[in-house]
Amino acid sequence: MIFTIAARELRTAFLSPIAWLLIGVIQLILGFMTGFNFQTYIEQVQPQQHLYKTALGITDFVVVPQNGVLAFLMIFTIPLISMRVFSMERKNKTLTLLFSAPISMTEIVIGKYLGLLAIVLVMLAVVTIFPLSFLFFGTLDFGLFFSSLLGITLLSATCAAIGLYFSSLTDNPIISAILTFFTIILLWFMSVMRGDSAEGFSLADLSLSTHLEAFQRGLFSSHDFIYYLLFIAAFLTLTVKRLDSDRLQH
Repeated sequence: MIFTIAARELRTAFLSPIAWLLIGVIQLILGFMTGFNFQTYIEQVQPQQHLYKTALGITDFVVVPQNGVLAFLMIFTIPLISMRVFSMERKNKTLTLLFSAPISMTEIVIGKYLGLLAIVLVMLAVVTIFPLSFLFFGTLDFGLFFSSLLGITLLSATCAAIGLYFSSLTDNPIISAILTFFTIILLWFMSVMRGDSAEGFSLADLSLSTHLEAFQRGLFSSHDFIYYLLFIAAFLTLTVKRLDSDRLQH
């Protein structure tokens, strides 16, 4: 039943023009940026490699910056694809049908989340076309490439969980998108709240961008990996609790 719900969510998303439009916009922005960076690399960086202490490859100069922009674009994209998940169920009065189904609220939430996550993964899969196309011109640092992509996937999965929660709070998709966006932005820019001490806890430790940094440098950090998983689990749990409360009222 979980996968049935997920498949329905994925199908519904791509039957509407929003997902296709967002993929097109992301491709357009990344296409211009990647083309500009690649031309700069070929004309200016590559001929002067002897001036650098460490040689810069296509992955360092083109792919990683592209993925950095992609991460920021997903902050704007995910609120728009998550805003309808539960809010439209409320608005169309079909949430009651889910409440009456012989499945647990946890299964419903996981099913919806997997469907939302599948949409995100399709979007990310499409934009990997640009980096992989560089194999025709040289080599890629696959370790750095996949580490960076893993970081963006974890970030996007976390943002999707946040969006799912706020979608469960209201029957207005616009309000859901706004709440999701500002929550993600707040968590993103907590990185500026670093304390003076290198030890101890600071609000920067909760920042989405802080925990992305290691992945963007090609480093796999179990600490950062667990951070994203805990955030996902927390917001999915909050969603289940919220909908369980609504279910008891029906």
